Amino acid sequence: MVTSSKEVSRLLVDWGNGDQAALDELIPLVYDELRRLAGRYMRRENQGHTLQTSALINEAYLRLVDQKSVQWQNRAHFFGVAAQLMRRILVDHARSRLRAKRGGGAQMVSLVESGATSEEVAEVIALDVALKDLAEMDPRKSQIVEMKFFGGLTTEEMAEVLKVTSRTVEREWRKAKAWLNRALKQGATNEA
Repeated sequence: MVTSSKEVSRLLVDWGNGDQAALDELIPLVYDELRRLAGRYMRRENQGHTLQTSALINEAYLRLVDQKSVQWQNRAHFFGVAAQLMRRILVDHARSRLRAKRGGGAQMVSLVESGATSEEVAEVIALDVALKDLAEMDPRKSQIVEMKFFGGLTTEEMAEVLKVTSRTVEREWRKAKAWLNRALKQGATNEA
């Protein structure tokens, strides 16, 4: 189903203004895109990841519907928030698995059985820490990383959400990638 960005944006604004019928109309229009977004996330995870794509979509949907204070600007804003929520869900999942692995009251399961190595879980958590550090230093760069890397938004969509030019988004993306690369390498060096 091909739906215009303007139609999705209109429904988001109507929903934000309290029209529950707009939400009912919106969900079928954005579901395929949410599925694609979740699929992109899950392809980056190791095979045997214990969180399924449909569970990620459902959890993100529940959190999106619960967003009472958000004034939806447009389709790009909605999917930017969805990308951020999916990243948080995966990080929370990785952290809970790490706690369980460390004896958090759960049944002991080998890493082979759990489908994840401690290195993979550590990478997800390290990226989350680096993104939080970047957000404290430069919130816009952090938003660009989330929208591009996790949300798959185009440069033009990110520019629309952030109310800046496409050139600014491209420049900030390059700087953010370089900063994250250094931060992750430095973190790996410090752990060694």
